[in-house]
Amino acid sequence: MKEYCGLIGIYDHEEAARLAYFGLYAQQHRGQESTGITTWDNGHMCEYRGMGLVPDVFTEEHLRDLTGTIAIGHVRYSTTGSSALRNAQPFMASHGQYRIAIAHNGNLVNAEELREKLELDGAIFQTTTDSEVFMHLIVRGLKEHSFEQSVENACREVRGAYSLVILVNDKLIALRDPHGIRPLALGRIGESLVVASETCAFDLLEAEFLRIIEPGEMVIIQGKAARSLRFAESRRKGQCIFELVYFARPDSCVFNENVYTCRKEMGRQLAAEAPVEADFIMPFPDSGIYCAVGFAQAAGLPYEPCMIRNHYVGRTFIQPTQGMRDFSVRVKINPVHEMIKGKRIVIVDDSIVRGTTIRTRVRELRKLGATEVHCRISCPPVKHPCFYGVDFSTASELLATKYPTVEEMARYLELDSLGFLSCEGLRRSVQKPDDYCMACFNGDYCVPLGKRLSCANCERLKK
Repeated sequence: MKEYCGLIGIYDHEEAARLAYFGLYAQQHRGQESTGITTWDNGHMCEYRGMGLVPDVFTEEHLRDLTGTIAIGHVRYSTTGSSALRNAQPFMASHGQYRIAIAHNGNLVNAEELREKLELDGAIFQTTTDSEVFMHLIVRGLKEHSFEQSVENACREVRGAYSLVILVNDKLIALRDPHGIRPLALGRIGESLVVASETCAFDLLEAEFLRIIEPGEMVIIQGKAARSLRFAESRRKGQCIFELVYFARPDSCVFNENVYTCRKEMGRQLAAEAPVEADFIMPFPDSGIYCAVGFAQAAGLPYEPCMIRNHYVGRTFIQPTQGMRDFSVRVKINPVHEMIKGKRIVIVDDSIVRGTTIRTRVRELRKLGATEVHCRISCPPVKHPCFYGVDFSTASELLATKYPTVEEMARYLELDSLGFLSCEGLRRSVQKPDDYCMACFNGDYCVPLGKRLSCANCERLKK
């Protein structure tokens, strides 16, 4: 399982590019394949994009060259479109009087159909991303409509998840899809306005968190004013629950929820639903830490973080040979051997998707002398693929599809017992349970997939 994308927008600040850089740095966990920043400077746009992590891509010289007082930025993990520089964002284009840059977080379920339709009308695509589909839809309507109206019309044609920041000349536009699947927030640094996927970016920039951008809302920032318009009514909210389970940083506020508090509550609910006798609770860093704290507190068991993460493992780490199987897992996390021997251990983690990583770790714990190894997961079994921007496996690759019962999964993972948080328990862990999409657990997709995706999913299940 991998992250999706992170967005930043800075309006009316002398150090716009530098602030965008640090805003992306704070959201690096949301995407590590590529990054980019685009700025507006008195009539022209400057851009720089590259493959890799934010501090590896941008140098001091790059930031000096990104002049102007308005900036948008993007960190990317590809859920639609291959991992290549041409697909790095923001995506920039010129059309008549407009200079436009778009950064997108999400995934459109009808992108392929829209692309085919646009190509039949003569459109030429340079990338394989959903963002370019948005660009074509927007510019197509500019002959007859204002830019904002063209964006609104484009949003009526697309289906799926999208949070967008758009830089068009001296204007910054930020919006969320009508279901609010992806997060986006509004903040302020002095007199300058900021938008970001997560509020942890505001903390690093010493910005004040003002509010979330609502589902179906477009915020237009120009000059000294910011105005809001509703381009669609939210009939059914579908905020991604996995932001709170796994993706978002624990120090962020996402969907008006404190991520840290939610994860601890998931652990407490899990302890009530799936109690176990053991010597201590052990998390897997980093996302499993906070639910493990809540579980230990509710269960009255010691909390021992005796799995130590190596924080210096980069993306360019030399890959092990075939004869060094499982080495890539061990190089990231290593146990404190003395804590394991003769102990009954409960692993608390946030999720299981394929199960290969946790199976390796269970075997290692047994080799180190653990007498019992139990596992508790702070979300329900992942049974369905996500089509809104989370890189879950296809249905046939999911552990919960291969092994339909918890007992079968436990045997495969070589555990003494396995327990998951129920959908009801997960809903009790958040403030507004009816506002969340839980399709990866229950198959109830908030945006209809359409015939093409539905058929493709059925074929995957057959395989």
